[in-house]
Amino acid sequence: MFYAIRPYRDGDAEHLAAICQAAIAAIGPHAYSDAQVAAWSARHPSADRYRARVEGGALIFVAASSDDVPVAYSLLEADGHLDHLYNHPDHTRRGLAGQVLQAAEDHAIRMGIARLYTEASELARPAFERAGYSVQHRRDFDIEHYGQSVAIHNYAMEKRLD
Repeated sequence: MFYAIRPYRDGDAEHLAAICQAAIAAIGPHAYSDAQVAAWSARHPSADRYRARVEGGALIFVAASSDDVPVAYSLLEADGHLDHLYNHPDHTRRGLAGQVLQAAEDHAIRMGIARLYTEASELARPAFERAGYSVQHRRDFDIEHYGQSVAIHNYAMEKRLD
């Protein structure tokens, strides 16, 4: 299958929300408990939130299938924060995560951003490491979910561009 890397377009928001939810549901259990996956999934935005993020200045780089349907994406904020990296489970192991990360990095360099940083899940950490990010520290925290405090972790990571 052919994939194209492109900027976010109107109409992508519903696909991005579906990619995020599908990735968390299908891949999350490989490193996190059912309670952690449920709490993680509940924190992620609806299609309207993606639209608001773009209107607020975030940039989204999309990997689209040959029929122009988004299957992976990265979301970059103006300060160099890489807030999302998600790949639909049906389209993993094809280098798409690296390609949308590279698109974000290329943009950051053009904008003079000196550092990219993220909070990577246990599952996304290898993709970020392959892209040259280094772990700064493990972040252990709780997510409130249905009145319960669910312990979870991720990794503060960064990549210097200067």
